[in-house]
Amino acid sequence: MTTVRSLRADNRAAVLLLATIGVAFGARASAHRLDEFLQAARIGVERDRVQLEMDLTPGIVVADGVIREIDVDRNGVLSQDEQRDYADRVLSALTLRIDDSPLPRMQTAASSFPDVAALHTGDATITIRAEADVARLARGPHRLFFHNANAADSSVYLANALVSEDLDVAVTEQQRAGDQSELTIGFVVRETSARRRWAWIGLGCVGLLTVSLTRRTRRNR
Repeated sequence: MTTVRSLRADNRAAVLLLATIGVAFGARASAHRLDEFLQAARIGVERDRVQLEMDLTPGIVVADGVIREIDVDRNGVLSQDEQRDYADRVLSALTLRIDDSPLPRMQTAASSFPDVAALHTGDATITIRAEADVARLARGPHRLFFHNANAADSSVYLANALVSEDLDVAVTEQQRAGDQSELTIGFVVRETSARRRWAWIGLGCVGLLTVSLTRRTRRNR
């Protein structure tokens, strides 16, 4: 019963956090101005990995500058090499630390780039997914620090923690700089998932044993 209540409480907390993130992102995105470069970062923490999702939306006034930075050969087409190099430059402008220890540089896991014509409209979004492996974190409280210095002159920032996919990790707090170029995520590592797995395995074994005994009883009758 305690485990079920705990799971329900975790689910309610996850839904509340997701709703808060959605409202915050929606409010800021809807106010996206034509002369701003909107950079929205979402960070997921696991016990041995940090994941990053970034949505970059250059307004129509700043779109030309962003396109020039990506399209280095000026042929009006964003090649795969140009997209990869730009994603690497964006990630190189980020600083991430866990408990004051720098993370390894994040590696691009996937990216999506609109074509040049779409970027010129000021509404198209570049998406970058990245991740970094970290030494397995010990049980207890930790803090992750994130700073985005990409295109600081023309950018507005959003930064939020994602609900962790790792049952052993729970986000406990988020502290942001006024412009959201910096985010500190407090989280705790718990030893819960292993116990839950063994509990479900135990229940499964009991269920199989019950079915087996029932079948034997029926055959004996």
